[in-house]
Formats: sequence, structure tokens, C-alpha cells
Amino acid sequence: MNRLARIAMAGGIAALLSLGAAAMPAAAHTSVSISIGAAPPPPRVEVVPPPRAGYVWAPGHWEWRGNHHVWIGGNWLRARPGYVYHAPEWRRAQGRWVYAAGCWDRDRDGIPNRYDRHPDNRRRG
Repeated sequence: MNRLARIAMAGGIAALLSLGAAAMPAAAHTSVSISIGAAPPPPRVEVVPPPRAGYVWAPGHWEWRGNHHVWIGGNWLRARPGYVYHAPEWRRAQGRWVYAAGCWDRDRDGIPNRYDRHPDNRRRG
């Protein structure tokens, strides 16, 4: 294949890839639900550092990775004015353990805003 044909082919491939990228959504949302039969171990004792201005402490929690629980240590999250942070937790439902990821909530009803039909309804909660 001569050089001009390779350049034309590379240009065509780049054009096709750019068209595919233009069709992609600007932001993708994913939701993963973890439901297992094994209860998480008891939470570990963490020493919570002194408060930091502009930050919220997210406590450590157990996550399910590679068929076993893994402890994720607590950390600071940048505060979001007008929102409340709900820490991750395991809930028992229908004989199984379901993981609820941490989330930010504006109207304090416990439903993450991305799933809430009325995220600013402050009369609830």
C-alpha cells in the first residue's frame, strides 16, 4: 500500500471515529446494585480528624470487591453548599445484603438527586 493510500485511510478512520464520538452523550450515568448473601464485617474504629473548613468527613465502610469485603478508609470530601452527604451503607433486604453507595442529597429525603423526581422539595424529609 503506498503512502498516499495509507494517509487517506487514516483520515477516513479518524473521521469515522470522530462521528462516533459526537454521537456519545456528554455525561454518562451508571448505577450498580450489589446484593450478596454475606453480611459485611462490623465497621472498623476510625479516628475522625478535626473538622476542616469546606469539607465533609466521609466515614470508612466495607465494599464488596473480588468476592470478599474490602475496607475503604474514611476521607474528606469537598462540601457542596445546600447538600447533605449520606455515607455508604449495607442494608438487609429479602434475606440479602444490598450496598447503597454514598450520595449527596439536596432536600434531605434520602433519595440521591439524580434519581429524585423532585430533588428540591424541602417539605419532604
